[in-house]
Amino acid sequence: MPQLSVVVPVFNERDNVKPLIDEITQALRGKADFEIVYVDDASKDDTLSVLQALKAQVPELRVLRHLSQSGQSTAIRTGVKAARGTWIATLDGDGQNDPADIPKMMAQRDAGSPDVKLYAGWRVNRQDTGSKRWASRFANAIRSRMLRDATPDTGCGIKLFEREAFLDLPYFNHMHRYLPALMQRAGWKTVSVPVNHRARGAGVSKYTNLNRALVGVADLRGVAWLIRRAKRTGVEEIG
Repeated sequence: MPQLSVVVPVFNERDNVKPLIDEITQALRGKADFEIVYVDDASKDDTLSVLQALKAQVPELRVLRHLSQSGQSTAIRTGVKAARGTWIATLDGDGQNDPADIPKMMAQRDAGSPDVKLYAGWRVNRQDTGSKRWASRFANAIRSRMLRDATPDTGCGIKLFEREAFLDLPYFNHMHRYLPALMQRAGWKTVSVPVNHRARGAGVSKYTNLNRALVGVADLRGVAWLIRRAKRTGVEEIG
C-alpha cells in the first residue's frame, strides 16, 4: 500500500496533465511509496484521453472520471475516497503548485506533532494577476476575521492531510477552501507552510473574482454556523 496518495482534480487541463505528472514522479520517486490519483471532472476537451495514454507510461497513475461535472471539492473528495494512502497531498491541475514542495511538507509532518492533521500551502509569492491577488487578500481577511482559523492562505491547492481526518469532515460544495477551519473544528491542529507558486502553464482559469465572491459569502456563513454548533468530547471504552 502506498504511504501517500497525490490527488489532482482536473477539468479541461489536457496541456497541463503530462508536465505535472512528470514533475510529481520526479519529486517523489525514491522518496516515498506513492500513487497519483487524477479525477477528471467530466472534461469537455481530451484531458481523459491524455490521462489514459499516460497510464501505460506511469505505473503510479490511477484515473477516475466523473460522469457529470461536479466541481473541485467533489473531485477532491472522490479522489480521497478512492485513495489507498493514509496521507493525501492535493495539487491543482493547472501546474501552479510545485510538486517539489510535497517532500518538504512531508518532512515537516514527520518532525511535527501527531495532532497536526493538515499542512496547508501558503503562497508567499503569488504569480497571479493583480486583480486576483487583491481579491484573494480581501477574501482571506474576511474569512480570517469570521472563522478565526489563523491561516493566511486557504485557497492554495497544495495541501497535505491525513485521509481519515479529511473523510470525517462535513462535506459540502467548495469545502476545499475551508479545510483549516474545518480541521480545527474537528479538534485537530493545522500548520501553514510557505510554498512555491507559478504562473499557469496552459489553458484558462475556471474561476472569476465574481463567482468566487458570490459563493464565498454563503459558504462563510455556513462554515461559521458549523463552528458555532460543533460539539467535541473524549471517549473511553469501558470493560
